[in-house]
Amino acid sequence: MRGGEALNINRVPLIHEQVPADQLALPETTTGFVELGSIGGTDFGIWEMSTGSMYDVEAEEIFIVVAGSGTVVIDEFKGHPPHTATLSPGTIMRLSEGMKTTWTVTETLRKIYLTPTEEHGSNS
Repeated sequence: MRGGEALNINRVPLIHEQVPADQLALPETTTGFVELGSIGGTDFGIWEMSTGSMYDVEAEEIFIVVAGSGTVVIDEFKGHPPHTATLSPGTIMRLSEGMKTTWTVTETLRKIYLTPTEEHGSNS
């Protein structure tokens, strides 16, 4: 995206791909994403997951859900007990690098993500 450009993020078409077998919790789960750009050492884009379930090991990220619903279960992490977050439009959440998660989506979930650019590393 360029300065002054407006975009309706819920209308951006995304091409979905099958979740890799080692991350697949339910068959036929797919994800799609598009990078939109970067600003001030932060990359941003759109990520979407179909209904289904998958496992992941997270990168440093903040995201805002803009459509859909589901949950993300975060395994024990750095002394914090496992817990479940409910996701719906308006939810903002921070993930830390190395967190092990299980995503379960009941209505196709779309989020805007923000991550540190590679040359800046993570900001734990």
